[in-house]
Amino acid sequence: MTLDGLESAVYSSVGSTEHARRRSKLNVIRYADDFVVTGISKEILEHKVLPVVKQFMAARGLELSEEKTQIIHISAGFDFLGQNVRKYSGKLLIKPAKKSVKSLLGKVREIIKANTSVTQAVLIQQLNPVIRGWSLYHRHVVAKACYSSIDSQIWRLLWKWAVRRHPMKGARWVRQKYFHVEGNRSWVFATKMPCDDANQRLRLFRAMTISIKRHVKIRSTANPFDPAWASYFARRRTAVDIDKLLGARPWC
Repeated sequence: MTLDGLESAVYSSVGSTEHARRRSKLNVIRYADDFVVTGISKEILEHKVLPVVKQFMAARGLELSEEKTQIIHISAGFDFLGQNVRKYSGKLLIKPAKKSVKSLLGKVREIIKANTSVTQAVLIQQLNPVIRGWSLYHRHVVAKACYSSIDSQIWRLLWKWAVRRHPMKGARWVRQKYFHVEGNRSWVFATKMPCDDANQRLRLFRAMTISIKRHVKIRSTANPFDPAWASYFARRRTAVDIDKLLGARPWC
């Protein structure tokens, strides 16, 4: 709430008319206390918008973080909310940020390192929520190639974990104990025996199983308090509930 009014302040930096805003191509994207301002040129952002933003923040006893604040061309890209926004040959693509990927893999390494002596089932139960949660967060952007890379790197970490547990056993024995064939997939990291009455194995969640689904914006004229829009919001809620149900399906 403290930053409410930031958009109006930014737009007023180039003039009071709608035409001035459109000519400068100013747009403000805000989520909580993180925000991005886009404009037609570096000069407008640096000499008109930035001073106004600093003044707006100072009036509320705040100041911009020098470390996070930068003016950069879209072709070089920038990170926002764990995702990288960048134009490639004129085409805008949003992908998981490298820092976000590094953070996920770091957390996976910590879990594996801290569980060198637990059973395979316990390790899978600790890894699955982490991998699933991260993958679901990025399912609206260009993430398939990133998912594949993450699955491969996690597999390597788990292979090392398995081999280290049995220094006197050969690679074939380790594979038969921890990795299995399911359908047309081999090297599935899963328990050897069923884990419940449904006769299903407990298997590692794979990021690649998450399907990419583009986010559909809410119509600008939609009003949740207007009965005329009740069916529209009901359809959106139904779609979200189904999506959550599929994302939360058990992997046991």
